[in-house]
Amino acid sequence: MGILLDQSVIQRVHGSTVKVLLSVVVWSIATACSNTSSSQPASPLPFDVLVVNAKVVDGSGNPWFRSDVGIRGDRIVAMGQLADREARRTIDAQDRMVTPGFIDMMGQSSFVLVTDPPSAESKLRQGITTYLSGEGGSPAPRNKETQTTGNGNIPTDRVYEAGSGPAVVNGDTLRWERYSEYFSILERFGIPINVVHNVGLTQVRRVVLGVEDVQPTAEQLERMKELVREGMEDGAVGVSTSLIYPPAVYATTEELVALASVAGEYGGVYFTHMRNESHSVLDAIQEAISIGDRANVPVHIYHLKAAGQRNWPLMTQALSLIDSARTADLDVTADIYPYIRNGIGLNSFLHPRHYARGTAAFLSTLSDPEVRAELRREVETDSEWENWFQHVGMDWDNVLIVEVADGVDPIVINHSVAEAAKLLELDPWDAFFDIVQAGGGSVNPKSMNEEQKWEALRSPFVMIDTDASPVNPATSVSSHPRAFGAFPRVIAKYVREDGVISIEEAVRRMTSLAAHRLGLYDRGTVAPGMVADLVMFDPARLTDVATFGNAMRYSDGVDYLFVNGELVIDDGELTDSRPGRLLKRSGS
Repeated sequence: MGILLDQSVIQRVHGSTVKVLLSVVVWSIATACSNTSSSQPASPLPFDVLVVNAKVVDGSGNPWFRSDVGIRGDRIVAMGQLADREARRTIDAQDRMVTPGFIDMMGQSSFVLVTDPPSAESKLRQGITTYLSGEGGSPAPRNKETQTTGNGNIPTDRVYEAGSGPAVVNGDTLRWERYSEYFSILERFGIPINVVHNVGLTQVRRVVLGVEDVQPTAEQLERMKELVREGMEDGAVGVSTSLIYPPAVYATTEELVALASVAGEYGGVYFTHMRNESHSVLDAIQEAISIGDRANVPVHIYHLKAAGQRNWPLMTQALSLIDSARTADLDVTADIYPYIRNGIGLNSFLHPRHYARGTAAFLSTLSDPEVRAELRREVETDSEWENWFQHVGMDWDNVLIVEVADGVDPIVINHSVAEAAKLLELDPWDAFFDIVQAGGGSVNPKSMNEEQKWEALRSPFVMIDTDASPVNPATSVSSHPRAFGAFPRVIAKYVREDGVISIEEAVRRMTSLAAHRLGLYDRGTVAPGMVADLVMFDPARLTDVATFGNAMRYSDGVDYLFVNGELVIDDGELTDSRPGRLLKRSGS
């Protein structure tokens, strides 16, 4: 008796693949046994979904090719000419492209998928099937203190991972301390998109040291290392920093090496928003490389940029520095978002040293006109720090307000600080200080140029990120357009319009390159045996629609989107499926 197996069972035997293999073998044996009285061979297994007439861009960087794609369960099980094969559902791609699902290398909050589930559509409509959650903050670890207070830097209704109090969802109060507990919550509610997590070293610092400018004792450092170890054992893929924001800015290189070394014991990565992204960007890259070298971990630099017109030429040197490190056998990569405006907290327009005793203590001093005058003088004249006001040409018209704390009149949203001042009938500096004192908000400074984006996209180690949490237009007032359009924009602008890179190379940056950085070796490529995270689109029609000042608009052109083999976008319509998974570090 022969057992007919197609290419779907020739896969690596580990994790969920074992279940796929066993189920296929059992089914095949049963089929073979039922046909023992017949001289005809057993029929091939039917596909759950068969995509025919596709132009496949497989994520490797190879030129596109025509193929059908057969899906069974959560896997691609066959490719080639399959039109005569049986399938429960057949989709005619009509020569549209089928690529791996896009991977967002920094997608911020994952808890918003529980508190505001429709927000996931902002990523799904871009073709994103997986994202890396967090920056310096992360959902875990937490303790009693971080479960009852805000992070003192960002409006507390935005960032749960930094500690905004226990969340209440549908009357259910949710509390957790470590990732294993947090992951159970997300799995209980279900998510429509895959999420990967790291251990935010800002969060680790908050749990052990609080928010002030202090250095850990030997005992406290050991506690911080223990928290990193817990997170890695629970499935985190590495550690992350956001070194321009308090309290992360107070961490020394030695502290970061010690904590990153723990991640290295588990094969983790050091992800970093570096200390400087402007005049000292080269020094910041050197520090990141040094941390990776000393801690024996790969390094990934978030949203690489050279901010501020006088610093734009540094992008060439920054990319060269990373390339040189790679030539020296140091594993360093980076990502960008495809916009020349960045996103940052308005509080960051003031020197971080002012927050050394905590944000609340500092903001209370802003009622004093003399304090405001001295701070203005510092901002206008001091260029020895990450001075965002100078990066925008010292012009408040170049700073767009997209989100504010509850204490700020929302009329200022989608206006520049200069325009907001007119609406509030204030001097621009008084408007700035009033907004900061009331709790701040998010702004989009115009700080970059297109040429540095072109250079980055031509560098083979650069990936793509949104640097944005999932956003629901029904519950949020505004956002950076990257939250809705980053990935389609790469294809619409930098492939189709500017011709900077090919469609195959763009897809490689957004799929296999990112998958390998995150250790997701069974994703990011269209091939038999790989997980069926797939996006289908017409490359001539895929378009980002969100703009600055009108950002809450979904991208257009993703016709079908598969997450773990299930359709979450079906013929342009969002489904109710929640097939997303928490993708954990291999071996956890």
